[in-house]
Amino acid sequence: MGSRASTLLREEEIEEIKKETGCKLCQNAPLYLSQTSITNPVFNSVFSREDFQRIPELAINPLGDRIINAFFPEGEDQVNFRGFMRTLAHFRPIEDNEKNKNAAPSEPLNSRTNKLLFAFRLYDLDRDDKISRDELLQVLEKVDVEQKMSIRFLH
Repeated sequence: MGSRASTLLREEEIEEIKKETGCKLCQNAPLYLSQTSITNPVFNSVFSREDFQRIPELAINPLGDRIINAFFPEGEDQVNFRGFMRTLAHFRPIEDNEKNKNAAPSEPLNSRTNKLLFAFRLYDLDRDDKISRDELLQVLEKVDVEQKMSIRFLH
């Protein structure tokens, strides 16, 4: 998977990631990733788009390509562990913020505002800060085709 540097992050770096993302279990992420199709994950690994495309749940998701793109900064084809955890933090429940109110002075990555911005970016393909009619139709077509395929396979 991407870079094979097998050194782990220092404890201070893990603590920084925990504070930044609110993820208490980030040290367990490589264990979880090793149970998916991402091979040999380590903290200093660099993940590629192909690594994400091998995850079955993303491969079958009609918005999988957009979710995968959300992990990568514009123009980049690799993401490090910290960037991976920052994006993953958007998927944490908002209720987690109530428990950690005193822990983070800035707005958490999984706040309502940041979740809304994250979702908006999934639809704004050309990154012009607008969701055009064509961009919305692309999503609706993908979802519609996926639903039709699912219905066909049920009969």
